[in-house]
Amino acid sequence: MIRKYTEHDTDTIVSIWRAASAVAHPFLSPGFIESEAEALRNIYLKHAETWVIEADGQVVGFAALIENDLVGLFLDPDCHGRGMGKALVDHATGLKGPLTVEVFEKNAIGRRFYARYGFTGSETYVHDATGETVLKLAC
Repeated sequence: MIRKYTEHDTDTIVSIWRAASAVAHPFLSPGFIESEAEALRNIYLKHAETWVIEADGQVVGFAALIENDLVGLFLDPDCHGRGMGKALVDHATGLKGPLTVEVFEKNAIGRRFYARYGFTGSETYVHDATGETVLKLAC
């Protein structure tokens, strides 16, 4: 089931984000992860249109949108490969139409997912806070 995020979901979403980031972003520093977790909790969720996906009544992932930008897509790593990420992106495209997304070049998991979904692009930039290369993709 996909539903709109509520404040009650915040702790679960931050935990999912941390677990997924540990798998997809092992190249990011612990300090950066800590600051982003706090920003997720206190800033990002308040300014994005966020949707959660549940399995067996538990939140297991989320997609966050700002207009047609997919600014966050994270699943509990135990739920990878079950079609839930696709379901969230399908939901987002149903709401917004074509989407854009940014993904770290070193995030092999995310890059594979977005390529399979049909996202393409060749524009890159260096992320100021981490020094990592980011790819801008569209679908």
